[in-house]
Amino acid sequence: MSTATKSTSAIRPWIELSRVHKLAGSMLIFWPFAWGLTMSARSVSMALDQYALTLAYGFVFSALLHSAGCIWNDILDRNFDRQVERTKHRPIADGRITVPGALTFLFTHLAILVAFLWPTNPLAWQIGLMTIIPLPGIYPLMKRITYWPQAWLGIAMNMVALVVCSAVQHEVTPAALSLLAGCWSWTLYYDTIYACQDKRDDVKAGVKSTAILFGEHIRAVLSFFAALLIAAFAYAGYLNQQGLAFYAITVGAGGLHLVYQLASLDTDNVKSCLVVFEANGWTFGEIVWAGLFVDYLLK
Repeated sequence: MSTATKSTSAIRPWIELSRVHKLAGSMLIFWPFAWGLTMSARSVSMALDQYALTLAYGFVFSALLHSAGCIWNDILDRNFDRQVERTKHRPIADGRITVPGALTFLFTHLAILVAFLWPTNPLAWQIGLMTIIPLPGIYPLMKRITYWPQAWLGIAMNMVALVVCSAVQHEVTPAALSLLAGCWSWTLYYDTIYACQDKRDDVKAGVKSTAILFGEHIRAVLSFFAALLIAAFAYAGYLNQQGLAFYAITVGAGGLHLVYQLASLDTDNVKSCLVVFEANGWTFGEIVWAGLFVDYLLK
């Protein structure tokens, strides 16, 4: 075996653990940051070069936060993962990475994330620390005690919207809170779809989720959360005095895309669930951001 092949084999488990190769998950954290930044940038008339730099900063922060959450989740869920077909070959579950090694990897991520918060103001710093440590840290435990772990995840995944709002505007505005409510509904929507991939194995393993809770009513409940998120985004736009481009693209086209997702979704088909889940990390996120960005440019 060549040196390059050995190096690749050694690195691969760490890539799998961090999920750095699965960008859709990172994008689900990045989009609330990008949406919150773009709304705030419009309000304070932020220069385009500063906006672009902050957007890039948020992408790196989101990717690191996603990786840290995956590492912690895999540490706590290693025994559950061994019982689920889709996850039994994750690197901690199958023994390729030890728990002490994973913890060292996790603490490295956390140190970098805390350093990212250093230049911010005290309010953004406080919200940011909550976003990095306790909120995602508690999430894996929720699967053991409630059928609503996605409700906690909805807070943990989307607090970045408040971090960037408080960093740019030095306060948490009503528009940012409405955006957060929409993002929370969005997480309930897409992560319930994601959980549908494992619902049979989760029942056997004793893992709780909204995919199991909603049962035969799942499509109606998903439709409710989709409608709630669009309504919350529309209200956030009203509070932030957004223009026509926002309502036409973000609210209108975004809403139509969710209708398309629900029409094409088969909650009993693993492939269908994965396709629709990933569409949220890419297409839906892009549509929402496009409306906000065009509105920011027009102002």
